[in-house]
Amino acid sequence: MKQALLIIDMQNAYFEDGTLERHRPALTRECNRLARHAAEAGSEVLVVVTEHQRDRSTWTLSMLEDEQGFLFTGSRQAQLVEGLEVDGFGRVVKTRDSAFFGTDLAGRLRTLGVEGLVLAGVSTHNCIAHTAADAFASNFRVAFAEDAIASTNEDYASSMLTILSDEYRQPVLSGEPLLQALKSSS
Repeated sequence: MKQALLIIDMQNAYFEDGTLERHRPALTRECNRLARHAAEAGSEVLVVVTEHQRDRSTWTLSMLEDEQGFLFTGSRQAQLVEGLEVDGFGRVVKTRDSAFFGTDLAGRLRTLGVEGLVLAGVSTHNCIAHTAADAFASNFRVAFAEDAIASTNEDYASSMLTILSDEYRQPVLSGEPLLQALKSSS
């Protein structure tokens, strides 16, 4: 089964929150390690980012209601965190929590022959969870990279991972089982 690693929202804006900022160095190291391993194991690596337009055309309902946008294309907030090694990897730009919503991700994965995904990045209870649920709905198998995900709310994150693991059979992996999940087989 062909695998892909999705590195989600490792952008400066998300790490403005102190809770996530404390995790940034470790998350960056772990995402880099997993990306190197995935590439060596013959798996795809895709970097997923959120970007919005200043003209409000891509803003979410809450952004519109609050009259405050962020993650504008080309801004420092939208840039990837320092030290994230992504040269040579594909990129997916999204405007909502799920990497599948309004993007060509499902089609790209199918074209590449991908059947299984490993998710890394932030935030576990938002973008990671929505991407995982939509991956399930699109018939992709999902695993979570335990040491490469973080959230601003650990209670929410724990609850979401429990639900997704139990209901959608999406395991939370680390160590050797995670490395095995990143290996593509013919």
